[in-house]
Amino acid sequence: MGKEKLHINIVVIGHVDSGKSTTTGHLIYKCGGIDKRTIEKFEKEAAEMGKGSFKYAWVLDKLKAERERGITIDISLWKFETTLQTAQQTLKKKLKKKKVLSSN
Repeated sequence: MGKEKLHINIVVIGHVDSGKSTTTGHLIYKCGGIDKRTIEKFEKEAAEMGKGSFKYAWVLDKLKAERERGITIDISLWKFETTLQTAQQTLKKKLKKKKVLSSN
């Protein structure tokens, strides 16, 4: 039996124009949920509309009206897998490696 993957749900709430879509889009990108080429495409398209800072928001804001007005109109759901590890897993690996190196 294979190791079961950890499943987490994240809900982002906040005031209007507080950067929810931008922050979430950036998180999805950093976790490998969307590729660099797509972000570069969004950056170019956003710059052409005079909204260069919206490249990460556009990961979630797909509607034309959302992009033109710079607001989220519809909810967004995003599912992806990542190979990123928790800080605890990383720390355990570092300590184990240090122990192996110091025993030589």
